[in-house]
Amino acid sequence: MTLMLLFLALNFFSSVQITENKISVKQSPMLVVDNNEVTLSCRYSYNLLSKEFRASLYKGVNSDVEVCVVNANFSYQLQFHSNVGFNCDGNLDNETVTFYLRNLHVNQTDIYFCRIEVLYPPPYLDNEKSNGTVVHVKEKHLCHDQATPKLFWVVIVVAGVLLFYGLLVTVILYNVWTNSRRNRLLQSDYMNMTPRRLGPTRKHYQPYVPARDFAAYRP
Repeated sequence: MTLMLLFLALNFFSSVQITENKISVKQSPMLVVDNNEVTLSCRYSYNLLSKEFRASLYKGVNSDVEVCVVNANFSYQLQFHSNVGFNCDGNLDNETVTFYLRNLHVNQTDIYFCRIEVLYPPPYLDNEKSNGTVVHVKEKHLCHDQATPKLFWVVIVVAGVLLFYGLLVTVILYNVWTNSRRNRLLQSDYMNMTPRRLGPTRKHYQPYVPARDFAAYRP
């Protein structure tokens, strides 16, 4: 009877150890990124206080790309490391590790998985693979409110340039017209000279004088 109880106890503790070697994790099913930043929280069924652990965030269905890693020791000194092409930071709670991803691009839309590894105290613990979180990064479009001021200043600059050239052409045409008119006036000037008659009975003609003084020059 004692041997039977001991055998059952060993089986119980072994089953408990097997279940304790895996930690379940919960993630949001989907996150939509509007401003190229996302907050992804990984909640574990394990108290991380006074533990030395390593938390990681992976990208891809097969967890091919390690995006971000955080190492924590007993004094809760966090050391975050970002992989090439990513900019991440994070925060820690008793049962939650939060990753902050910044400067995301459209081609980084994918499914992301959290992983936790408890390194100390033994035994070594790892989490079961979760369903992951689909991070959808939207393409950033220029808002109409932001485009309107730029368009307004472009119109102002174009209108100013056209006005300047219009005034310049007007001044040039006016100068050309003034010079042309002055030349026509100079070419139309002539001298009013009285012709002289040649012959034996030549008479002397007086130059043209106004009508009121004509009597004074009468022969």
